[in-house]
Amino acid sequence: MSEIGFDALLPQEMATRAEYLGVRKAEMPFLKMFMLSVLAGAFIALGAIFATTVSAGGMAITTAAGDAAFSTSLPFGVTRLLAGLVFSLGLILVVVGGAELFTGNNLIVMAWASGKVTARALLRNWVIVYLGNFVGAIGTAGLMFFTRQYTFGSNSIGIVALKTGVAKCDLTFIQAIALGVLCNALVCMAVWLTFSARSTVDKIAAIIFPITAFVAAGFEHSIANMYFIPYALFIKMFDPDFIKVVGDKVPHLEKLTWQAFWINNLLPVTLGNIIGGAGLVAAVYWAIFLRSEKS
Repeated sequence: MSEIGFDALLPQEMATRAEYLGVRKAEMPFLKMFMLSVLAGAFIALGAIFATTVSAGGMAITTAAGDAAFSTSLPFGVTRLLAGLVFSLGLILVVVGGAELFTGNNLIVMAWASGKVTARALLRNWVIVYLGNFVGAIGTAGLMFFTRQYTFGSNSIGIVALKTGVAKCDLTFIQAIALGVLCNALVCMAVWLTFSARSTVDKIAAIIFPITAFVAAGFEHSIANMYFIPYALFIKMFDPDFIKVVGDKVPHLEKLTWQAFWINNLLPVTLGNIIGGAGLVAAVYWAIFLRSEKS
């Protein structure tokens, strides 16, 4: 009778599990894969909604006499820390709830490098999951626009959403690639760490710190940006009255365009995410733990 263990899996066992899961993901039927990827896009968008809300501006405070008020806000680093912490919701929903996320699926490269997944199957998974993630994320952005949640907090949530979109569209190509590399190195490390887990609590604990780190540091995640930037664009395009009220609080709003979304952000960030996830995490751990088994 085999012994049942309760300790976390060791890295060598994690690599074997990553390889096994990579094969299962690559062989998944189209419809199931696409539906799970739509869910993942929506889940990441929910984390982005949470982060945007937490990042919203200061709170109005009135004196006891009721004749004065002022606004206060947390230091930048603390705000980013809190935003990263709550954004972790997205990957927790993906991993625990079960969904297919493009950035995490960069780890399928481990199964491909072992010859257990063909290049065609790998690319099939990436393309289907990427498109499904886009549908889920931008669909959530559209739904959020109709909630008018961006007007909450005296319009502070909308201001944060617009500033976020502008900042992401204003990146240089090389900067966006570099930020994408670092982001998905951390995302894939978070997923990698969950392979050691024996329980749901283990998985959640493994996810929180890497994801909090990438958001707090301002790194770029392609799937999250499929929500952040379209949401800001929807506000800009379809609520001109809101823009008239808050436009002066969002510098360089003219840089927020669909072209900038595709060219300045999504393309280079996606390339960076692949380099960071497939190259710096999947390939490295394959070379350490799986390649040595075959030599």
